[in-house]
Amino acid sequence: MALSGDNNDRGELRIHENLDELRTDLADYIAELSEAAVKERGVFAIALSGGSLIGLMGKLCEAPYNKTVDWAKWYIFWADERVVAKNHSDSNYKLAKDGLLSKVPIVPSHVHSINDSVSAEEAADEYMFVIRQLVKTRMVGVSDISDCPKFDLILLGMGPDGHIASLFPNHSVLDETDEWVTFITDSPKPPPERITFTLPVINSASNVAMVVTGENKAEAVHSAIDNIGPDCPSLPARLVQPSKGKLIWFLDKPAASKLDGFQFSE
Repeated sequence: MALSGDNNDRGELRIHENLDELRTDLADYIAELSEAAVKERGVFAIALSGGSLIGLMGKLCEAPYNKTVDWAKWYIFWADERVVAKNHSDSNYKLAKDGLLSKVPIVPSHVHSINDSVSAEEAADEYMFVIRQLVKTRMVGVSDISDCPKFDLILLGMGPDGHIASLFPNHSVLDETDEWVTFITDSPKPPPERITFTLPVINSASNVAMVVTGENKAEAVHSAIDNIGPDCPSLPARLVQPSKGKLIWFLDKPAASKLDGFQFSE
């Protein structure tokens, strides 16, 4: 049985007894958002990340979702990507293709991955240009309080250090407010060259889901969600605060184990 509740301005918490329960809840959530966006806008613009997230989305490849989701209306992006070849083991595109995209009837031209044959800076610029064109045609929505793209859903994992996308603690890109997509060449975890959505884009989304599992993330989950006072360093994950959208945390029990007041009936 999942625990669900609101944690003031840190979004809705959904804490799951086990990973299977989390996978089912996440698939239900994504399918519902897809259906609502297609009904309202005719398309569903979704941004993915790497790490364990794709595996946790795996139920979408199974019945009933593989038949009931309107896959032809999906437009797929990446909130961050490693600047490596698309067939490289570090590629978030390859991870998503192998684990999800190759198993459902996505329209290939709706899959927007980065140009893997240019520098990180050029890849970020090109990716921003692609998104701009799709905002112009309203395949991607636009925020009504800024000119930022308004994705229907941005799915994010979180590292034990509290990083999200390729926004790492104490990195200068956390302060980037002008660009939609930026790049880094000094990632603290390999590979060093990456492109990433900036915080204004993440916080302009209609929905942001933070999907975090494992005991090694528990301290970062506590720091990102609980009221820890002004003296603690602000993790990138804590800076995810959608301006008009909805934030939901999908957690398993180990990841949630250090939250203030955490109790789970056995």
